[in-house]
Amino acid sequence: MKTETYVNYIVEETKNILAIDSPSGYTKEVAEYVMEAYRKLGYEPQMTVKGGVLVTLGGKDKADAVMLEAHIDTLGAMVSEIKSNGRLKVTPIGGMNANNAEAENCRIHARFGAVFEGTLQLADASVHVNGEYNEKKRTFDSMEVVLDEKVKTKEDVEKLGIMTGDFVCFDPRTVVTKSGYIKSRFLDDKLSVGILLGYAKYLKEENIEPERAIYQHITVYEEVGHGGAASIPEGVTEVISVDMGCVGDGLACDETMVSICAKDSRGPYNYDVVTGLIQAAKERKLDFAVDVYPHYGSDADVALTAGYDVRHGLIGAGVYASHGYERSHKDGVRNTFELLLGYLG
Repeated sequence: MKTETYVNYIVEETKNILAIDSPSGYTKEVAEYVMEAYRKLGYEPQMTVKGGVLVTLGGKDKADAVMLEAHIDTLGAMVSEIKSNGRLKVTPIGGMNANNAEAENCRIHARFGAVFEGTLQLADASVHVNGEYNEKKRTFDSMEVVLDEKVKTKEDVEKLGIMTGDFVCFDPRTVVTKSGYIKSRFLDDKLSVGILLGYAKYLKEENIEPERAIYQHITVYEEVGHGGAASIPEGVTEVISVDMGCVGDGLACDETMVSICAKDSRGPYNYDVVTGLIQAAKERKLDFAVDVYPHYGSDADVALTAGYDVRHGLIGAGVYASHGYERSHKDGVRNTFELLLGYLG
């Protein structure tokens, strides 16, 4: 088994998925892409009523099954008002932060098909004109989307077909460097979707049948809090979120490592699951960290909140600058992929 082959596949699929706009609530196109990716691997995925992707990877023991979850929905925004000057006021979707979205190019998906380009700017964004530019707090009330169309009034914009409720999607600006760093918006959590596809590819190509049945659920509402609240098949006793590993002050993980979360803002993860993940990482001599995330919640948390009687865990490749312009590394991908191999067998 050549790990590098699977890492390269993961990175390429991640790039493809990142190129498809998919803020929470606008995920049909990217879900259909992921469905087709599973079909190419020889699986039979299903689209849930909610719009996620559910797939069975096989395995012997269906009464003690494992669900792996990652999410394809991202942060974004929605048009909340067409201003009289032809600019757009927007409301954030998920934890999109106005400070790190300033001057970002974006696309406005009109409800009936047309797509328009624009830029999120501070209102009155010219330093040579606005004497309070430096002091102005960046919020979605003080910022606006400037359309790349010749519009000067609300009526001009409405004639284009743009209306309140249209989705605003930000440019991911994906780059993979020669040194192996992966930089993009929305690595949270499209990088993990790529990793789950890589694991599915590994099982199929290596003709491996795990001891426990394994399902994968690609969720579509994680960023707004209810992605993992449904669609857990009968017999699943364990849910593991594969999501971004936190990198920052006070944490041990960096972008080249796999992070094992012992506790997030909702509480501790299952002791036996965390212990098993640590043991698997040690046995495979992986570069890993065990961390406590101060501001975080996962699909696995949501599954317990929804009432499912399951054990839960959380792992992921280290990602720096979460909810901004994020960065990971191929080594973090490799360590996360190999942890799945070691833990699940």
